[in-house]
Amino acid sequence: MRNLLIILLFFASYLHDVMAAEQVTLQLKWKHAFQFAGYYVAKQQGYYQQAGLDVQIKEAEASTNVLDEVLAGKANFGVGTSSLLLARKAGKPVVVLAAIFQHSSSVLITPDKGTTQSIQDLNNKHIMVESLSSEIFAYLKREGIALNHLQIVPHSFKTDELLAAKVDAITAYTIYEPFLLDNAGFRYRIYSPRTAGIDFYGDNLFTSEAEIEQYPDRVKAFRAASLRGWEYAMAHPDETIQLILNTYPQQRSKEHYQYEFSQMLALMRSDLITIGYMNAVRWRHIADTYAEIGMLPVNFPLDGFLYDPNPKVDLTWIYTVLAAVFALLGTVGAIALHIYRLNQRLAVSLAEVKQAEQRLKVFSTAIEQSPMAVLIAGPDNIIQYVNPKFTQETGYSFNEVLGKPSNILQADIVDYVIFKRMWKQLQQGVLWSGELNIRHKTGETSCAEAHIAPVKDCDGQTTHYIAVLQDINERKQIHTKLAHAAHYDMLTSLPNRSLLFERISQWLLAAKRNNSKLALMFIDLDKFKPINDKYGHAVGDFLLQETAKRMVACLRDSDSVGRVGGDEFVVLLPEIASDNDAYSVAEKIRIALNQPFNMANKQLDISSCIGIAIYPEHGEELAELIKNADLAMYQAKELGGNKVSVFTTPT
Repeated sequence: MRNLLIILLFFASYLHDVMAAEQVTLQLKWKHAFQFAGYYVAKQQGYYQQAGLDVQIKEAEASTNVLDEVLAGKANFGVGTSSLLLARKAGKPVVVLAAIFQHSSSVLITPDKGTTQSIQDLNNKHIMVESLSSEIFAYLKREGIALNHLQIVPHSFKTDELLAAKVDAITAYTIYEPFLLDNAGFRYRIYSPRTAGIDFYGDNLFTSEAEIEQYPDRVKAFRAASLRGWEYAMAHPDETIQLILNTYPQQRSKEHYQYEFSQMLALMRSDLITIGYMNAVRWRHIADTYAEIGMLPVNFPLDGFLYDPNPKVDLTWIYTVLAAVFALLGTVGAIALHIYRLNQRLAVSLAEVKQAEQRLKVFSTAIEQSPMAVLIAGPDNIIQYVNPKFTQETGYSFNEVLGKPSNILQADIVDYVIFKRMWKQLQQGVLWSGELNIRHKTGETSCAEAHIAPVKDCDGQTTHYIAVLQDINERKQIHTKLAHAAHYDMLTSLPNRSLLFERISQWLLAAKRNNSKLALMFIDLDKFKPINDKYGHAVGDFLLQETAKRMVACLRDSDSVGRVGGDEFVVLLPEIASDNDAYSVAEKIRIALNQPFNMANKQLDISSCIGIAIYPEHGEELAELIKNADLAMYQAKELGGNKVSVFTTPT
């Protein structure tokens, strides 16, 4: 009987939890995969349940339109692309909650047809395209390919058509199709929008304005639980893969999910960036990219499009409150004085005085508990008050700064132009906003977003300055890392294709102005693939990193080398005196790469084929020089490899 009672109590508790949980639906953009792992984990680990949610995760079919599902109320949340911006422009009330991929995985894949192949070859060709491929269309437009010159074919979500040469290209995800093509032994080329400067967010979690307005707490809870699931999934890939295999079976192997996870690491950059982080400046860049190619109007507003789970404090009301505090202090003082002097002449009720005192207490508490640092100084710049957040961030105690000039917080390096502009505005009675470097008690400095307001009395005289400060060091560090990741190869730290080609273009302009020579080298590693296949990616990555170091050691400070493909590199030699200069450097690189590489008691031997094209003899434009350097590299391969070849016009 006792055991039965325990079971009944347990069942009743479970039933209560289930009945209490709000039922919501998440619509995925495709079939179950590691691509959506965070949501599976949030459900499995009970994160959704702890948030009071009973979540149904729906996979998509080929005909599913995720956006329509959410806006029609068939799903509460969805996973979409950056084309959500275009939907917003079309009047659809979508709101982005989080960016799961910092870099979209959308690419174009074509058969590998040789070194002279380029994206422009797709003109008038058959391309299999999935819906919501606006990012790919933007890429093609930027590359000068008119969409009406393409033969668009609906996507089958298979690679069969590409393998059978029924289409010339397919839209794909770097986390999925390359694995299938590699296993099929199919040689292919990947064309990424990022090479054209189109670097969009991917797999964005979104909802509708109606959902946020009606259920704000539910939206916040779902987002937080989902991101918590993502953190766990990326930290425990093997456990997560087993969960997917057991609970969400598909025609995919464990190895495929492992490949998917490895590719997602580079797209999510969770080692640098909090999962789900998105930036309004980056979304503005995405909108401007769409506008540049005519898919959005210029300066398309983002108001209401980006969800903020922790809205910033409206500084205007803080200033109003602070000003009111001083005004009320003066009012209360005046009331007390008049009561003392005039007694019965002023009819002020005790209730009104208590009400004023209560308001002062509320305002004072708001300032004391503010999530931002607050400093109040007199017209002589002497500090009269700082709140607890200020002492926490700077390391100074209240008594250490009280009565001290505010310039004790001034960093050693000061932009006096900014300071002059700031004081001019403040003296005019205008709020000043900007960035300031703040010196901490330890001597270290941090960057703060500062908002400083002058407070004036009834005669227009400044009585106080109120500064509200927010530390933005972490935000600036993230932006710096993002900027580096956008221009440099993550593995070798060499310039990526985009940055290298920008440098080459600048040096070409200089060469044309100065009537000087420059050389481009196209370098392909021999024997790299067998080593990578035999020993694995860790050894392959080591080899690429060491190769990069050896090449850099062979170059001048003014030269550049970038990684443009798996084991392909391009070297820029500006301002060379003769063709022999380029040949000498190429030979130096070839010999350096021909020396053994040692790793963990392994001797790794590779060689290289180097093709050289000289400006202006072998071309005057970037595309022509790259093409001819590539051809020269293949001439070196035809000579048996481990050779340097200068471009010669084919006969």
